Amino acid sequence: MRLSIRYVFFTAIGVALAMSSSAMAQESNTNATAPIVMAADLFESVVNIDVSVKDLLGRQVTGKVVLTQFKPNGDGPFPIMILNHGRSGTNRDQPARFRYTAQARYFVKRGFAVFVPTRIGYGELGTTPDPEDSGSCRNKNYAPSAEAASTEVIAVLDYAKQLPYIDPKKVLIVGQSVGGYTTVATAAKNPPGVLAAINFAGGAGGDPDTHPGEPCEAYKLEQMYAKFGTASKVPMLWVYTENDLFFAPKYSQAWFNAFTKAGGTAEFHLMPAFEKNGHSLFAKGIKLWTPLVDRFLDEHGFDANNKKTQ
Repeated sequence: MRLSIRYVFFTAIGVALAMSSSAMAQESNTNATAPIVMAADLFESVVNIDVSVKDLLGRQVTGKVVLTQFKPNGDGPFPIMILNHGRSGTNRDQPARFRYTAQARYFVKRGFAVFVPTRIGYGELGTTPDPEDSGSCRNKNYAPSAEAASTEVIAVLDYAKQLPYIDPKKVLIVGQSVGGYTTVATAAKNPPGVLAAINFAGGAGGDPDTHPGEPCEAYKLEQMYAKFGTASKVPMLWVYTENDLFFAPKYSQAWFNAFTKAGGTAEFHLMPAFEKNGHSLFAKGIKLWTPLVDRFLDEHGFDANNKKTQ
């Protein structure tokens, strides 16, 4: 992997303001035009990682993953947390890069070094090529997108493990929406060091405007989750809501059942309705999901001893 450092640790103090207005992106702020103020208290930095993947048609695609990094104060070693973003159907160039600063702050306080990749086909480097294109709504092929995205996540993991302040044997993978689907796909590859994974509202093919709650060819996603379940050895937490307008509960429950029936290990939590669209729980309902995540982390190798004072 060739790395090119684009930003070094900055001295300005602040949090992210450059965020996507897209529901699928689900960043925690929505001002997509304001300049980014680096979060110095989280030691924010950015690098580019060159990764090669295949697209829907099997063509080799090489692009750059823009990787935002946060870490606790100190020399470590810190466990790794990789945070995977969702997918907008219309504005994949926004935000310029994903940060999830509020969510990252929670995990940094738990002692994690946090890595937020903006995958190929998103953000400031452009929306083409798009290796996560899964085809039209009536002719979906969800496998290539999962393979491309998970390949990028593993490249990020390989990069992170080389850093001197990292504990390569303690890894957590988390994702929202398509990032949740990506997280399950990555966990199914059982990368060394991955102790647990969290899927927030994971899925693909949803559109709350044209077919609310009804993802495109949901049965194909069920087949994909079953395939992931046959291979995955990583314990997982799945978090969905009653009023998710991308993926109605009947689908998220069916996907979970397919995953666990095939052999996957996971626990499913269907949270009460949240705001107008529960799909935004990860972005906007941090106080609601942190108790659940705290308990899960404590039980799977990331207990209170990992916490660092900021």
